[in-house]
Amino acid sequence: MVQGRWYPMGSDLGVPMMIRQEVFHKGQDDLDAAAQQVVVFREDVPAGAARLWWQDGAFRMGDVGVLPHMRGKGFGDLLVRLCLFKALTHSAALICLETPAKTEAFFAKYGFVATGEKDGLIAMEIRGEDVQLSHCGGHCESCSHPSPECAPKALR
Repeated sequence: MVQGRWYPMGSDLGVPMMIRQEVFHKGQDDLDAAAQQVVVFREDVPAGAARLWWQDGAFRMGDVGVLPHMRGKGFGDLLVRLCLFKALTHSAALICLETPAKTEAFFAKYGFVATGEKDGLIAMEIRGEDVQLSHCGGHCESCSHPSPECAPKALR
């Protein structure tokens, strides 16, 4: 079974920090006091983590990472969708992130648009009204040829 588990501010961050350390080689920082963390588990084994926080009038998503041995199974996709969904449940007008150039295309497929460069990272954003959580553009209910692609890879 695949599940996402949110760690609200003030929670024990042992699991998200273990993932962040292994993927990004960095530990806890001051931002963690203001961020919510999400971890995706497969059969109760952590696969990846991300964090979401409010800053300067927008939701910010960061440190989206999947453990090396769990990559290619759709967990990164699920992490992004969980963060976007959480932001939308809080009426997000804008969701921003900063990412290395090598992962810009990954976020672009969700509708994030590059807005510049900052400290060697690509700044990207998406308006809340432009977020599309469905793989098929939101038309599954009227689709005449549904496929396994309609479900996120990690949930198949």
